[in-house]
Amino acid sequence: MIHLPKSQPEPACLTAERKLKSGTHNCEGVLFTLRTDFKNKCYICESKEPISINTEHFKPHRGDRDLKFSWNNLFFCCGHCNNTKLAKELFDEILNCTIEADGVDTKIKYKINPFPKEKAVITAVENTQKVNNTVQLLNEIYNGTTTLKKIESENLRSNLINEIKEFQELLFIYFDDTYDAYQTEEFKNTIIRNLSPASPFTAFKRWIIRDNEVLNAEFSPYF
Repeated sequence: MIHLPKSQPEPACLTAERKLKSGTHNCEGVLFTLRTDFKNKCYICESKEPISINTEHFKPHRGDRDLKFSWNNLFFCCGHCNNTKLAKELFDEILNCTIEADGVDTKIKYKINPFPKEKAVITAVENTQKVNNTVQLLNEIYNGTTTLKKIESENLRSNLINEIKEFQELLFIYFDDTYDAYQTEEFKNTIIRNLSPASPFTAFKRWIIRDNEVLNAEFSPYF
């Protein structure tokens, strides 16, 4: 989970649908704008181009029409994460990745070793209720709870581990002095793209950088 600001103003179709008794918050303009705002990633697990997509209400509306049609309450989420988040009311109060002050990038640490069957380790950097709730949610997302969710989480981690393995290989290549300056610059640009908001599992990649003094000095200016 990383900071991803919502575009403003709200899509015109949402304004129009709000006025209708049988209006929907899932109009075309909402769906395409959410996909753009969230870089076509699930905002929780950061899977890129999820095939199961929900327009999630960040705070469950539970019949509240204002919350149902609030643009700032609509998020782009995969089915696995949405179902996990809905399972417990404490997840109604988590960090909001669209609000920079909530600090999703720095108040939570993300780590996974790029080896088969590894579990994700999500830990709190700041001890507040929202941070702790978010950490619990993310651990359930990446590691599972029920048998079904554990299978889904294992599939998610498989994609995550492959992505992290490739990213770490890029870092090793970048510091290999057998390559010429042009090649090294190309590797650097690829690493920078991997640290961008549009990259899958960006939070894990950025923490690899933060946890290493040399890497942090080299690449932290790019995020």
